[in-house]
Amino acid sequence: MATPLSDTPLSPFKTIAVVGLGTMGTGIAEVLTRAGREVIGIDINEAQAARCVAALDAATARAVARERLTEQERADVLARLRTFTDLGAAAEADLVIEVAPESYEIKQQIFRELDRIVRPGTILATGTNALSVTRLAAESEHPERVLGLHFFNPAQQMRLVEIVSSVLTAPQAVAAVTDLAIELGKEPVAVGDRPGFVADGLLFGYLNQAAAMYESKYASREDIDAAMRLGCGLPMGPLALLDLIGIDCASRVLEAMYAESHDRLHAPAPILKQLSEAGLTGRKAGRGFYTYEAPGSATVVRDPLTPLEGGALSGGRTVSSVGVAGSGTMASGIAEVFAKAGFDVVLAARSAEKAEAAKARIGKSLNRSVDKGRMTAEAAAETLGRITPAGSYDAFAEVDLAVEAVAEDLEIKQQLFATLDKVCKPGAILATTTSSLPVVACARATTRPQDVIGMHFFNPAPAMKLVEVVRTVLTADDVHATVREVCAKIRKHAVDCGDRAGFIVNALLFPYLNNAIKMVQDHYATLDDIDAAMKLGGGYPMGPFELLDVVGLDVSLAIEQVLHREFRDPGLAPAPLLEHLVAAGCLGRKTGRGFREYARR
Repeated sequence: MATPLSDTPLSPFKTIAVVGLGTMGTGIAEVLTRAGREVIGIDINEAQAARCVAALDAATARAVARERLTEQERADVLARLRTFTDLGAAAEADLVIEVAPESYEIKQQIFRELDRIVRPGTILATGTNALSVTRLAAESEHPERVLGLHFFNPAQQMRLVEIVSSVLTAPQAVAAVTDLAIELGKEPVAVGDRPGFVADGLLFGYLNQAAAMYESKYASREDIDAAMRLGCGLPMGPLALLDLIGIDCASRVLEAMYAESHDRLHAPAPILKQLSEAGLTGRKAGRGFYTYEAPGSATVVRDPLTPLEGGALSGGRTVSSVGVAGSGTMASGIAEVFAKAGFDVVLAARSAEKAEAAKARIGKSLNRSVDKGRMTAEAAAETLGRITPAGSYDAFAEVDLAVEAVAEDLEIKQQLFATLDKVCKPGAILATTTSSLPVVACARATTRPQDVIGMHFFNPAPAMKLVEVVRTVLTADDVHATVREVCAKIRKHAVDCGDRAGFIVNALLFPYLNNAIKMVQDHYATLDDIDAAMKLGGGYPMGPFELLDVVGLDVSLAIEQVLHREFRDPGLAPAPLLEHLVAAGCLGRKTGRGFREYARR
């Protein structure tokens, strides 16, 4: 009778078998060999095993050229990898890491065979990123030694490793694998067994929504990707990332997640299946959402969907003077942006004092730019001189473009647009900076809805490059063309989108943030682990809870409520935990407490 894991001293993982030598298996093998482990690489495809050896050979050669390895160290690394096509080679392993295709049938067959091959004290780890570890463990004769060990691609560079335990996993198995991850220089995050775990559980829902947004023709692929890069600071846009992951792989992961969660946000967008079945699986095929120079290339080439170079719209109106309504951070930031670009700016608020205070705030911002060497004192003075503060919106009588940046309240904005309609000259364009309210509702408050458009700047406006240009069904073509031209003149990247809740960025960002809150609410993972997972595994500049506390929980709740009302998807309902924190006055950094506590200034 086999000795149970709890009675067997855990081995120090001197020899580790990696089953499946595709991209991920090859990356894991490199990480292990360079950390001094003996690696048994196993793949039923002899050619794939050979490619793994070749990849390690090339990677170590580059390391020598960059003086990160000596020739002797390289030889030692290469000698630590042995490859086989027979699973029986795993018999001498202390740990087996399975990274076969995402299929229960394939993985269960491997685990059944491993049960007969390996020693009782050998730990079996699955690299799945979506399938149930518990279900795989239950098929094993020794479920206590089965766990999940989810590396991220490329394994050599990504620091995050999710360690997934089922209700059957022995604690000492988790502890031993956690120690290994730390020795490999990775950041281990312990998670329970649920679809996608932490990082992919949040990431793939977001990617799926981006694919559905593109499929609905709401925005172009270029605009969706640019919006998320420039609006959220992400290293890649969602559609480019799907091409990198592999559209077929993403579709399989989402199918597995949906089978477990039954959340509509995980139901694969039909376009993913269509592209997969057509063989357009992304970079590896040379074509997916984008077209690439060759299969496996990262270089995007033009195709029939690529926008024309410098495809500026013609027939726009002349804009030389701009009115900015409001006195808050966003209003002063937008006024600064226009003034820097050479426009004459009227900065109007409800009182002359508020307008003067907003101009003073701009002066301080310009002085900081001078101190940092970003502009001369003369240029700062000229910029500030272009801004005229006013205590009445009557000062907008001669502006060519009026930009509203007042409180995010529809009634307040409609009242302001009714006022602008009366004071602004015929032909003047009226723009709202709303991030969540319907632009057409502002337009209908005027007698010239064709002149109304959305210009959603991001905070802080002087630093953030993105502007979402929001057309309503009533917006005139020349108004849209003019705003696009103005965005180019103020050196902002404009993306086009229709007038629906969230536009591009918030419609993709806030469901992701809401799902992160639900993970904490369900006691699945901690704030710190989720933030670490998304920064280390997803390349996000901030974790979701860091971001929520900066944005403000009240602001976040309002946006999530708008999204839920518009799309009526149960999965978009704001997490009760968020509602409770807002009701308690815990709004984030601005109140000293949100999801975390902050020192009062």
